[in-house]
Amino acid sequence: MILVDLYDTASWFTLVIAVQVIVGSTYFLWMKKKGKRKYDPLCNGAPVEWKPLPLVEHDVVVEEPPVMGKIDENALNVGATSFLCLDKDEGIIENALKSLDKYGVGSCGPRGFYGTIDVHLELEERLAKFMQVEETIVYSYGFSTVASAIGAYARRGDIIFADENVWFAIQKGIDASRSTVRYFKHNDMDHLEEQLSAATKRKELNPRRRAFLIAEAVYFNTGEICPLPRLVQLARKYKLRIILDESLSIGVLGKHGRGLTEHLNVPRDEIDLIVGSLEHSLASIGGFCAGTHFIIEHQRLGGLGYCFSASLPPMLTQAAINALDVIENQPDILTELEENAKKLNKALSTLKYFTFRGDELSPIKHIYLKKEDLTDRLKHSYLRNISNYCLERGVAFAVAAYLRDVEHNCPEPSIRIAASRKLNDVNISLLCKLLDEAYEKVGPRPDLQPL
Repeated sequence: MILVDLYDTASWFTLVIAVQVIVGSTYFLWMKKKGKRKYDPLCNGAPVEWKPLPLVEHDVVVEEPPVMGKIDENALNVGATSFLCLDKDEGIIENALKSLDKYGVGSCGPRGFYGTIDVHLELEERLAKFMQVEETIVYSYGFSTVASAIGAYARRGDIIFADENVWFAIQKGIDASRSTVRYFKHNDMDHLEEQLSAATKRKELNPRRRAFLIAEAVYFNTGEICPLPRLVQLARKYKLRIILDESLSIGVLGKHGRGLTEHLNVPRDEIDLIVGSLEHSLASIGGFCAGTHFIIEHQRLGGLGYCFSASLPPMLTQAAINALDVIENQPDILTELEENAKKLNKALSTLKYFTFRGDELSPIKHIYLKKEDLTDRLKHSYLRNISNYCLERGVAFAVAAYLRDVEHNCPEPSIRIAASRKLNDVNISLLCKLLDEAYEKVGPRPDLQPL
């Protein structure tokens, strides 16, 4: 009797499952037929392409800075940041081409996989010797160097104190670290000390929490030099690790071009991590970090821009090596650059319609409109008109471009110009004359609207 009941129960289960299979199969076939792909007879039987709905209802217009385009070789380019003009050195170009013949364009692989070539190791050894540190690491892109370096050490739960005018790459590195950030007023060490003291009282600074201090030797957004000795003093007093971006001071400041630490006689071991660029004075692309073996070795597994980016092309690596040769063998070029930076400062102080910002020894200068009753958008438009006017007359420079709604403490619109060792008195006089002339022709006047 029990076996009969089990048999009847099993039969009912089988029947239910069979019915479900039949109903499901019928529904599936009906839906497949209903959703059969439509064909357009005007397209010779080809299926109609799927057109997704737009993500937003209306087109979004993003204002982007216009591309300057190709600059005539005869134009005076005071916008390029090749301060030592080594990018056009015939010897460097010749050796780079020989490297191209030997190695090809590049491995297209990251350094830790199959991207390391002997010239990469040679450049790192040369940079370590030049910077007088234990070790250096080379990145393939200047922007990602400092952004990756910050993220390799700072983590969620750490705290960072940074100058409010640090450039965009440092800001992105701070964002990527997800650390707590406190910005202090530009080059204001008293304000920094107030913040550090307040953080100590709130127990935000304690032995169990890592704290970092980030600054630039020469600020890209202002052209002003960092008061490094006081910065080091505060970092040691409150036990912070220092990350110093020397991108604009390498090959510029110091007797041998080793940067702000050499210029101000600050021992290299007082700086926990020095970040530099190959893209200004070293006639190449990319960047590097310099410090102790322990600090640098950590980046070989923790620096995202190093681990996941194709290595620097051997041709550009060789160019940086030869640029170091020139700097070491011809120290007079550093003196030439310093003298021209001072001359440019003196000449810019005579402008009628502009003010400027930048340390006397800094190769970067920012020029601003004296007329203050204008919005930033109008200032940018007028400055663009002025730069176009000067370009048509043989002097090229760029209006500094910023992401206004993204950057922290976005700077006032300005014209960014760069001193170089090949500037002369005639060039500087022409630049200043054209700037004032351009203001009178296309600058802010009641009867003239910006383009």
